[in-house]
Amino acid sequence: MVSLKQQVILFPLQMEPRREMLLRELGEMWDEIGEGEEERRGMLHALEEDCIAVYRVKVAQVKQYRAHLQREIADSVAEVAAICAAIGEPPTTVQTVCSSLSTGTLKEELGSILPELEEMRRRKEERMRQFLEVTELINRMHKEMRPSELQHLSTDSYDLTLRRLDEFRACLQHLQQEKENRVKKIAELMCSLRSSSLVLGLDFRETTNLHHGDERAGDISDDAIARLVSEIDRLKEIKRNRMQKLQDLVAAMLELWNLMDTPLKEQRRFQSVACNIAASEDEITGPDALSTDFISNVEAEVARLEKLKECRMKDLVLKKYGELKEIRRRAHIPVEDEDHVTMMFNAIDTDAERSLVLERLEMQISEAKDEEFSRKDVLERMEKWQVALDEESWLEEYNRNENRYNVGKGTHLVLKRAEKARALVSKMPAMAEALAAKLVAWEKERGIKFEYDGEGLLEMLEDYSNTRKEKEQERKRLREQRRMLGTTVESPVTRPSPKNVKNVTRTLSMGGGKKASTTPASSRPSTPSFLVNSPRSARRNDVEGGQLLSSELLE
Repeated sequence: MVSLKQQVILFPLQMEPRREMLLRELGEMWDEIGEGEEERRGMLHALEEDCIAVYRVKVAQVKQYRAHLQREIADSVAEVAAICAAIGEPPTTVQTVCSSLSTGTLKEELGSILPELEEMRRRKEERMRQFLEVTELINRMHKEMRPSELQHLSTDSYDLTLRRLDEFRACLQHLQQEKENRVKKIAELMCSLRSSSLVLGLDFRETTNLHHGDERAGDISDDAIARLVSEIDRLKEIKRNRMQKLQDLVAAMLELWNLMDTPLKEQRRFQSVACNIAASEDEITGPDALSTDFISNVEAEVARLEKLKECRMKDLVLKKYGELKEIRRRAHIPVEDEDHVTMMFNAIDTDAERSLVLERLEMQISEAKDEEFSRKDVLERMEKWQVALDEESWLEEYNRNENRYNVGKGTHLVLKRAEKARALVSKMPAMAEALAAKLVAWEKERGIKFEYDGEGLLEMLEDYSNTRKEKEQERKRLREQRRMLGTTVESPVTRPSPKNVKNVTRTLSMGGGKKASTTPASSRPSTPSFLVNSPRSARRNDVEGGQLLSSELLE
């Protein structure tokens, strides 16, 4: 039932006179027309229905407007609640808004909630802006550090709470700290790269351009760090290899310095690198300390010292060979051809072979000294024997001289020498027997034949003995012939014996040099005894076989 207030609103009092006036005017017109009661009631009823329809339309419009207001209020409340939930506002804000709605009309309720809604929207936009700033920085830093990872952080409009914002800010702070660390690491890597390039004598700009030319300045990505680390590792490997090479060269150089007593003036140029022979990788930081030019200089110095060592070793070997040759000459042992020895030694390339040659030379020198000592007694008697041979040869020449008895200046000296020579020659048979006895004892003790300048000494003594006997027989024959003829005959010229007495006498008087030189040589050069694996056995075979050493190259 419509209340009095609503009736007043719906049907105001000023409308009643006008309605009555219209109804009176309508009644008068109906009277004039002559309308019946039924028609009048039908028309009034239709008129009433039309009025009700108009009211219904209006009511529907008002109802729709009321629903719109209610929906707008509900949407506003829901939006406020959603914003509060999104930004993390406590639910008391929504409860306060709802409690204020129950005390007024819909328009009042809408008017009271709209300012609150605008405030919440403003706060949401502010929170969204904060989220966008943080997420944009996070995405930018993430792209700088890890461009290969397709990761994009977006803002969730339904979660704009301070807790979520703090999480994003913590993530941003972590990324900022990581960026600072990366910047420091890049700086350290670049410093290490610059230091390694300086030590190796490389151009730092060319190194960075070659391996990082496509990178922009300030690149702190994982790929940039990986490339720098790879380049540093490559330079460190080069540094280690050059260090090892340099240390080997320095060790060889120090050894050569000590071996050849290099003066300090020559050492001073490489004294700094010599001090770094035991240095670690991190301790070598000097500019161009491991550059190719510096290592080439050290290599050149080592090569020079090696060449000098080679020359000195050659001189030492030749000196040792000269010592061996002198010992063998004193002991009258056959000596190899010196030119061939020099040629064979020049064919030796390695230090190991030269050291082996020196070792064998030392051994042969020792053996030659021992043999010289063992031959000393025989050689001393042989020297006396040679003196006697010279006197005998002189005496023969003297006896053949027809003017030997002529008186002249110095004749008494010649006669005195002839007298001494006859006394010495008369002792020669005994000297030969004693020398032969010594030779037999020596050969029996040693088990080898005693050779004098490459010839058997016993055979030489036998040849001399036979020649002497032939001379004596010839003298006896001539004396008998003179006695029979009764005439004076000159002393005959000594004729050569079947075994070449002249050569034997010359050999005994001159040390066998001529005879040795006439010995047929082999068609190919012989190998020096100190280049043969077994010097003692080789010499024994040569002495027993009467041949020179066979030609062999040192393996």
